[in-house]
Amino acid sequence: MNRVAIKTYGCQMNLRDSEAVAALLRLRGYSIVENESEADIVLLNTCSVRDQAEQKALGKAGYLVARKKRNPRFLVGIIGCMAQNRGGALLDQLPDLDLIVGTQKFHHVPEHLDAIIQSMNGLGPQSSTVVDLEEETGSQDTIRDHIPDAHPVSEFVSIMQGCNMHCSFCIVPKTRGKERSRPIDSIVDEIRELVANGIREVTLLGQIVTSYGKDIMRPSAGKSPFVQLLEAVHAIPELKRIRFTSPHPRGFKQDLIDAFRDLPKLGSYVHLPLQSGSDRILREMKRPYTVAAYMEIVHGLKSAVPDLSISTDVIVGYPGETDEDFRQTEQVFTEVGFDMAYIFKYSPRSGTPSAEVPDSVPEEIKETRNQILLDHLHRQSLDRNLAYVGSTQAVLVEGRAKRGENLFMGRNPAFRKVLFPATPDHLGQIVPVAITSATVTVLQGQIAE
Repeated sequence: MNRVAIKTYGCQMNLRDSEAVAALLRLRGYSIVENESEADIVLLNTCSVRDQAEQKALGKAGYLVARKKRNPRFLVGIIGCMAQNRGGALLDQLPDLDLIVGTQKFHHVPEHLDAIIQSMNGLGPQSSTVVDLEEETGSQDTIRDHIPDAHPVSEFVSIMQGCNMHCSFCIVPKTRGKERSRPIDSIVDEIRELVANGIREVTLLGQIVTSYGKDIMRPSAGKSPFVQLLEAVHAIPELKRIRFTSPHPRGFKQDLIDAFRDLPKLGSYVHLPLQSGSDRILREMKRPYTVAAYMEIVHGLKSAVPDLSISTDVIVGYPGETDEDFRQTEQVFTEVGFDMAYIFKYSPRSGTPSAEVPDSVPEEIKETRNQILLDHLHRQSLDRNLAYVGSTQAVLVEGRAKRGENLFMGRNPAFRKVLFPATPDHLGQIVPVAITSATVTVLQGQIAE
């Protein structure tokens, strides 16, 4: 009765949360299995950013709950953002759920499962569905356990929880709560431990990662708490690369731009969400910057790191978006030359301010605009990758490629995927790879002598 499968929906933060829950369960004596058909317990770590993600998780939960009719001792739990968003109302649709745990209570999952199992075995009080959704002080510092050897080279590190922004299309502040930061010392200690176990790259995670520390620290010597954290992490000797997601343009002041120039482990890649190239739509979205301010950040970053690679997020078809609004977005998209992007067609999200506005852009127009940006992205990404052919790139070797004998995968400082022949001895090393060919998504080459 101790085999647990965790299925994760959504963002990198959710993946990190699932890993932490799995590590805590292992410490409590549970066994983590990949195949849900082999599990005694299945936990769905859910996403609420889009209604489609919730519907997908609900469908999966319904399928799993039906399995309880064949095996009443089989347990099903919903944790994470959808649990926080919908709460006990989930029981109206899925009355046989055993566990509903919100985003600030992940660390209580093992004890809740213990109590449910004891009740089933007649060793505790008869239990109904466990629903645990309350806020908890200090919960941001509980997501720090890792599964040994799960990621031999690269690992996610949660530095904060919550979001204080009020973007009109986003439900994250409701599901994740207010911003709560971990102390720098705690984060550095966690990363030092990871490095001692072979990790060579970390990705710092937060809903608005550039807002880190504002609730617990003050700027020092003109540097924000987030830049102070970057400097502290950069000083860890055996760590080779640092990445972070997801930032907000508002967080890119001169100190962070200078950090890309002065901290080599940050590499030459940054994710900088745009959402729209129209000032009017940005105002409607409650995004507190203009296109001119965004472009000033881009120019500053490219001055600091001339070969910088920039990815972004864009929403097309936001309520009221006109052809001219989209034309402005397309113009910014090509002017910046994004070579990676997450492009989304707007869909109303219940519980957000934008859901109260009529979804006025027809679906076929959203699809057309989405495809136009995807076509630009294809060309821009291919051009960027072809420019690497003939160069030698410093590649951090992450693991074996999914296909190809003796073929390994790593990434260059601009976060481009590189495939090349290597051996397990190269894992965790930065090796020079001569790039011989490229596609839209992948560089290929050979380790240079």
